[in-house]
Amino acid sequence: MNRAVRVLVAEDQSAVRAGLVLILGSAPDIEVAGEAADGQQAVELARELRPDVVLMDVQMPRLDGVSATRQIVAEGTADVLVLTTFDLDEYVFGALRAGAAGFLLKNTEARDLLEAVRTVARGEGIVAPAVTRRLIAEFAAKPVREPTADPAVLDSLTRREREVLSRIGEGLSNAEIAARLEMAEGTVKTHVSRLLAKLELRSRVQAAVLAQELGI
Repeated sequence: MNRAVRVLVAEDQSAVRAGLVLILGSAPDIEVAGEAADGQQAVELARELRPDVVLMDVQMPRLDGVSATRQIVAEGTADVLVLTTFDLDEYVFGALRAGAAGFLLKNTEARDLLEAVRTVARGEGIVAPAVTRRLIAEFAAKPVREPTADPAVLDSLTRREREVLSRIGEGLSNAEIAARLEMAEGTVKTHVSRLLAKLELRSRVQAAVLAQELGI
């Protein structure tokens, strides 16, 4: 992006919010467009300011981060990057299913936070393979259950797209998928973009969750 990435910071703890604003403001290519102290304010400011990215806390008053994420994504006012102290729990899964482009823990290094914001702003979503693998481990640890997704959604995918989706479900990066399937990394990226569009998903993390739910 040629212009600065505009970020709305949604965090109810003022000290934490100030720290995030300080980190984001240290990058010349990132601009803090606004600050929200609760989920409802985040939704309202996203409508008003139209930021590129909303950095969203999970537990907030008036409206929680998951519900706020769902509204912002549904309205198309911004992409959402969830930032939480919680590791992997239903809050995180809820945020991803609500359409968040990804999530980071609050102990993420400043440089990784900045890069995650840039990645989400590019429309690629933030999918650290280690995070995806932990999501998968969480699914694996749970009792076998009926899939919540309809397997028929995969009918629109080509054989190659299904193979790529399966590897995403394993938590592999584009480079790792390219090596595993013996194809160019650029080709993998094309397959990923197409399968996300066909499945109406907003991020690779959502794709990984879907792959796990369907057992592919």
